[in-house]
Amino acid sequence: MKKVPSPLVSIIPVVALVALLFLTIRTFGSDALSGSSQVSLLAATAVCIFIGIIFYKVAWSDIELAIINNISGVSPAIIILLIIGALSGAWMISGVVPTLIYYGMKVIHPSFFLTSTCIICALVSVMTGSSWTTIATIGIALMGIGRAQGFSDGWIAGAIISGAYFGDKMSPLSDTTVLAASVTDTPLFRHIRYMLITTVPSMIITLTIFTIAGFSYEGSSSAHIAEFTASLANKFTITPWLLIVPVVTGVLIAKRVPSIITLFVSALLAGIFALIFQPDLLHEIAISNSDDSAHTLFKGLMMTFYGSTSLQTPDPTLTELIATRGMSGMLYTIWLILCAMCFGGAMTAIGMIGSITSVFLRFIKNTVSLVASTVAAGICLNLTTADQYISIILTGNMFADIYKKKGYESRLLSRTTEDSVTVTSVLIPWNTCGMTQATILNVSTLTYLPYCFFNLISPLMSILVAAVGYKIIKKSVNNIS
Repeated sequence: MKKVPSPLVSIIPVVALVALLFLTIRTFGSDALSGSSQVSLLAATAVCIFIGIIFYKVAWSDIELAIINNISGVSPAIIILLIIGALSGAWMISGVVPTLIYYGMKVIHPSFFLTSTCIICALVSVMTGSSWTTIATIGIALMGIGRAQGFSDGWIAGAIISGAYFGDKMSPLSDTTVLAASVTDTPLFRHIRYMLITTVPSMIITLTIFTIAGFSYEGSSSAHIAEFTASLANKFTITPWLLIVPVVTGVLIAKRVPSIITLFVSALLAGIFALIFQPDLLHEIAISNSDDSAHTLFKGLMMTFYGSTSLQTPDPTLTELIATRGMSGMLYTIWLILCAMCFGGAMTAIGMIGSITSVFLRFIKNTVSLVASTVAAGICLNLTTADQYISIILTGNMFADIYKKKGYESRLLSRTTEDSVTVTSVLIPWNTCGMTQATILNVSTLTYLPYCFFNLISPLMSILVAAVGYKIIKKSVNNIS
């Protein structure tokens, strides 16, 4: 029988990782994603592999296979990231995001901005089933509106992420929702209805906090907002025709067209609109000495898709807002994801993840401890595997037999898994979700973490509802609701 590392031994690579990340973030600050965090992950992976091969005789081929499988599992996410990079650049330079910001600032009152942002992102995410798509499109526009109105990046990103992950969690189109239901063998809509018990109160509390914060926040004056919108109109061609791009994107999403195709079409359409409405900006980006206008436009458009752009305006805030990074801006994140998958694969192959999570099983005595153990295990897996999909699968598989033996319905496990894994993945700097959203919004994970109230409240609400015992029913032959 294969010898499995003890929990004490299994935690060594995790401790090494946390220590290295602490040092890198303290040393490099916001530049930690530029390489030092990746090195930290690979160093922790090396510690894990050394222990596995030397002390537990795990074959290198097994570790290598686990790492390959992990990387293969996130390959669609990597492609989506690259397309999102192109899309974010095209949506900005084409004038789509500036147009949304321009009209949004005229409609959304600063006092209700945070609440409106959260609700808008929640609705879009429910319809799309994707927090990533929501944040990469409407989230970027709302980020610009919030900055123009004087809100700090942490508050804006917190409202965007809270709403986006509410929708991601509750949408029948969401891959994480479908995954949590299928792994626990729970009918999808039964799973979604049961999540309402914990998700709705969490969202009500979140909206209450954002509403109070909005009324108490002293944002920019109306004069500054007017000046900002005027600067936007002077730099970009603002026209309702540009709203065709988000409308077409919404239609594709509603028709359940795959995310990669939807985002690609959206980016391509935005590029076409950039040629039509913003040719002067493409010339400015290209900085070409060529007399051939078509050549210069092509160069500017390609740079918008793949590279960094910086357009100068009289307003420093606006100049920073409309700067883009394109596909190349996603490369550090992709590098980090690949390193994180190496760490998660090694931990899984050697049996360290299973050993760590087995600790939680010892504390199960009643409903509250069962749910709390599931929540703790889910968060721990998010920390160690650095991927929410892997964490959902492992949490569901680990606790399925326990819930069944103790007579609890599978929907309790599926709900607790989502309450602990789906919503907390974005709060971890080295998790694929945390890395992605920090990159898309250009706000560090630790900056927005304290303001993601929905994501912070959801795991606690899951435990609170378990303590109250509301709608928690043990299965029996004649008592299945």
